[in-house]
Amino acid sequence: MALDMAKYRVLFLEEAAEHLADMGKALLDLEKDTASAESIDVIFRMAHSIKSMAASVGYDPVMEVSHALEDRMETIRSAGCVPPGDSLSLLFRGLEGLEQMVAIVSETGEAPPERPDLVSELSVPIEATPVTSMCVESESTPPPESLPEPPDAAELDVELAAVMAALEAEAGAKKKLLN
Repeated sequence: MALDMAKYRVLFLEEAAEHLADMGKALLDLEKDTASAESIDVIFRMAHSIKSMAASVGYDPVMEVSHALEDRMETIRSAGCVPPGDSLSLLFRGLEGLEQMVAIVSETGEAPPERPDLVSELSVPIEATPVTSMCVESESTPPPESLPEPPDAAELDVELAAVMAALEAEAGAKKKLLN
């Protein structure tokens, strides 16, 4: 059983690294254009994916921070931009917190400590302004398109099982070559 968890940890670390890199690029793009629907959606989806992966391997502290970031991005996505007063630095702190937590998993093989401070910060409601009036739309900014819902946990479990089967088959083939 421990060997199986090691495989899942490796898969989690690889996928999380990719998602965090994508999230970082999207945050840099969002700095340039706070109404970039594409960047907002990428950050939302990456937070959602990390949340789901962390939950499936029992890294609850990572899941909690990812969930708080995902919820914040959902509000921002509904607004159509990062509202005035909602500092991008908070989103960058969320990313940095996740990067630190994933690094702890990589170094120790264990779940990182909880980060209630970061979860609380990310969970502070955005101004009590109606969502539709948070952002001023310019003529050059098209309205955000309706985006597909992210995959649910069952779909991710199927994908994870397929990847694990492929990894096991590859390991078996390598073992045969070495013998």
